[in-house]
Amino acid sequence: MGAKATRVAFGEALVRLGAENPEIVVLDADLSKSTMTEYFASKYPDRFFDMGIAEGNMVGTGAGLALSGKIPFICSFACFLIGRFEQIRMSIGYSRANVKIVGTHSGIGIGEDGYSQMALEDIALMRSLPNMAVIQPADAVETERAVEYIVRHKGPVFLRLTRQKMDDINPPDYQFQFGRGVILRPGKEITLIGTGGVIGNTLKAAKILEQKGVDAQVANIHTIKPIDRELIIKAALSHGKIVTVEDHGITGGLGSAVSEVVAELGHGRVKRVAVEDFAESGDAEGLYKKYGLSEDNIAARALDLLQS
Repeated sequence: MGAKATRVAFGEALVRLGAENPEIVVLDADLSKSTMTEYFASKYPDRFFDMGIAEGNMVGTGAGLALSGKIPFICSFACFLIGRFEQIRMSIGYSRANVKIVGTHSGIGIGEDGYSQMALEDIALMRSLPNMAVIQPADAVETERAVEYIVRHKGPVFLRLTRQKMDDINPPDYQFQFGRGVILRPGKEITLIGTGGVIGNTLKAAKILEQKGVDAQVANIHTIKPIDRELIIKAALSHGKIVTVEDHGITGGLGSAVSEVVAELGHGRVKRVAVEDFAESGDAEGLYKKYGLSEDNIAARALDLLQS
């Protein structure tokens, strides 16, 4: 497919699936040109609802549509959606409403938009809800397959997407398996577990480690909740050293989810690479370097863990 933002792949998939399933409806909070739901709006105007800059109202309306038998996708920037956490908690989580929450422009990878629009706490909040699945695809084809699955999934889902373009890491015939991570590169000495926007840098870090004589395994965790416990336990028992990499705050995200599994197992060590401060405006590559998500820093953290 070539480099494509996962938000674009989502918009394209939604149009295709809309033709197959008339129960799909889409709600947006005045950001359809950014979330790419404008594709669906153009094709199916009777099933698209622009709720204006009113995410809380969108959450309630989406829940009502779900409880009436529709399959609503409610879409906005991830940071604006999690600002309505109380409404999501009660109207969607507690009600077990079959709403698909789509948060685009996640993490510091959005670049020049600056911190006010960088979602860095969204995974932590969504993971805390008992009935909420959390999915973060790593490229365009994984996004398409994930959206196909989400339509069939019974219950609320949070889908986390990027503004920036993502290089392909999966083949065209890729099959999405809910709750199951993907081994992108085998290795015997350490496992690098990445998700979403930083998968490319995680793979590059493994190549840097290879040049230094380190055989690193790389795994893509697209489903952060429920987490792939089997993959994590196997890595912890085989070599005991895991580095997690994510464009999210260091608390409550992928690193926390992996650490919980390892702690319960009582074997293995985890080094978390994530955002540890309020970020600033700048290009995505520069921000990844400044805040520790570049391939060089990921490799350095892996070496620290190996040598400790």
